[in-house]
Amino acid sequence: MSVHLDLSAVRKVEFYKRDELTSDLICCDVAMDGEILHYHEEMPSWGPVLEELRVLEGFRQDWFSIVSQPPFAECRLTAYEKPTP
Repeated sequence: MSVHLDLSAVRKVEFYKRDELTSDLICCDVAMDGEILHYHEEMPSWGPVLEELRVLEGFRQDWFSIVSQPPFAECRLTAYEKPTP
């Protein structure tokens, strides 16, 4: 699956997990100019979206190790925030 995000419009990328009773679901919100795009790890576009986001300058490559632990506890991390001029 191909995904193309306008990286110049990305303002903030936040990862978090949701407790789904028997497992956690890793999610990502991408705040763009005028909208927020929601993704989660079970979507076909998950891998391609991550590949695009990882090239943002200052993007936290360690986001997964922080968000995934501890299990069943809400963890949020802002992995990228566009600097204000």
